Amino acid sequence: MTTQIPPDNSITFLGTAGARFMVTKQLTASGGMWLNLEDTQILIDPGPGCIVQSTKRKLRAEKLSAIILTHRHLDHSADVNIMVEAMSQGGFRPHGWFYAPSDALESEPVIYSYLKKYLEGIEVLKEGKSYSTGNVAFSTPIRHIHPVETYGLLFNAAGHKFAYITDTRYFDGLQRYAGSELIIMNVVLPEPKAELDHLSISDAERLIKELKPKVAILTQYGMHVWKARPWEIAERLTQKTGIMVRAAHDGMKFELAQLDSYE
Repeated sequence: MTTQIPPDNSITFLGTAGARFMVTKQLTASGGMWLNLEDTQILIDPGPGCIVQSTKRKLRAEKLSAIILTHRHLDHSADVNIMVEAMSQGGFRPHGWFYAPSDALESEPVIYSYLKKYLEGIEVLKEGKSYSTGNVAFSTPIRHIHPVETYGLLFNAAGHKFAYITDTRYFDGLQRYAGSELIIMNVVLPEPKAELDHLSISDAERLIKELKPKVAILTQYGMHVWKARPWEIAERLTQKTGIMVRAAHDGMKFELAQLDSYE
């Protein structure tokens, strides 16, 4: 009798660099996140080095069902084309979907025209819409405040609900992510800056207290956050909020089953 191995239902952080200087200096890797949920594999925000980091970690692009792009900035989109090429095995096995905001597909598209025929389809992300790919359902509850069209992601998979709060400044609409057991958020700044549409450490603290997830994971660090030691920031936030806060590191794998150990 063959024993079926259950899916690991995990999130792998291919890199944790956020903002231009962390990415261009590669002080930490960049490359997005790889989700393995209910036997469906999804890549989010394939930034610079995604093909290197995913191959290094023996993640097979041809197993992907979809690539999701939260917004068109280079640190999130630079490896879109090579990952589509890899997902479709150079076009010899066309498959997979590409999800992106409309401005990532218009006057300066992030994906080359010849690669589009390697995909099963392209779907435009819009505020308040729901989608499904493979065995996974996700939604884009609200447009973020950022210089380009940007959406965070809310997933329902493997009996868990979790959110990815990508680049944005803090605003009340982020309450749409309430009810998530896990919140992953990009934290670029030590303190809020009026001229920059990014979350800060104090914004992260406020969101964790308001959204009350079981676990919060910080990632996509800006230079000053990195110098302040994200792991120490996470420890302080855990003490201040009473909620488990973790600092992602390159290659970190978080299994959703871990959420069951937190109240």
